[in-house]
Amino acid sequence: MHTRPSLPEMKRAHTKRDASYDGIFFLAVRTTGIFCRPSCPARKPLPSNIEYFPSAREAVFAGYRPCKRCRPLETDGTPPEWVGGLLSTVDQNPKGRYSDSYLRPIGVEPSRARRFFLKNYGMTFQAYCRGRRLGESFEQIRLGVDLDDVALGYGYDSHSGFREAFTKTFGSSPGKSRESDCVVTAWIESPFGPLLAAATSEGVCLLEFTDRRRLEHQFVRLRKYFKCAIIPGENKHIVQLRKELGEYFEGKRDSFSLKLVYPGSPFELKVWNELLKIPYGATTSYESIAKKIGSPKSSRAVGRANGFNRISIVIPCHRVINKNGDIGGYGGGLWRKRLLLSLEQNRKLPTGD
Repeated sequence: MHTRPSLPEMKRAHTKRDASYDGIFFLAVRTTGIFCRPSCPARKPLPSNIEYFPSAREAVFAGYRPCKRCRPLETDGTPPEWVGGLLSTVDQNPKGRYSDSYLRPIGVEPSRARRFFLKNYGMTFQAYCRGRRLGESFEQIRLGVDLDDVALGYGYDSHSGFREAFTKTFGSSPGKSRESDCVVTAWIESPFGPLLAAATSEGVCLLEFTDRRRLEHQFVRLRKYFKCAIIPGENKHIVQLRKELGEYFEGKRDSFSLKLVYPGSPFELKVWNELLKIPYGATTSYESIAKKIGSPKSSRAVGRANGFNRISIVIPCHRVINKNGDIGGYGGGLWRKRLLLSLEQNRKLPTGD
């Protein structure tokens, strides 16, 4: 049976990024659906969004996926190539079924996989696969698939085990989730650094650079507006966003056809809707937007609303600059704002200085 340090001790270890606690406990971030080592160098999340686990197994079975930065499943550096290949395969298709008949043709002896995963991760390879599939089960239930089919189809040995794991992750039992929605989150690579995207069944609701200072606060607002679980995953809106962003960064797309969901205050909505009207390759000022929304003296308030925009690039807050021509502020960093404007004005990625 796994035990873990006291809560105050774990908080201290995480705050100090104390590597001596790596493997002793793991922390998971509810807003991103990721679990990490205590020493993870990523930006610290809000304490209210952290959940602690005594083992990687328990984190996986609560629906969390391993962090790509601190790699909590790599106990002694990079895992063997064959293990890395298995982890990558499951990550790309967590709904897949990876039985012994799958392992042998690719040169992996099932007993070897079982021993390695048990020794290093505290669970068999099959158990790891079942845990990853949990995060995919919500959409099936919401679409009306029979609960028995979901529980058995996703590899759980009992209905009670499935219900317990599902309720812990999503905040409600499977039977109460048929009419629910959820916010799915996904990592998107870009030439200017990784982005975190989120979408509901209605459309994209967040796109932020992962190192943005207010990222955790944006997730707090998402919870407030949508009142549903935020879990790792993908849907058709995330897939379309990834495709259109790729075309945008290649200079082949100057407008997006995505469905967007961006609730906010009436004033914020006026500002964000006006941002969507700024042409590709052009810029405008806070003062100009204030006049266009009928509040000519609200330039500062426009700036605040601009800063609270949750869907960067697609809702182009980077196209707003100061009246005197200075570039102004940008939540993703001024260097990114300059690069985005340069990309749009030249239709190609800027080269190094």
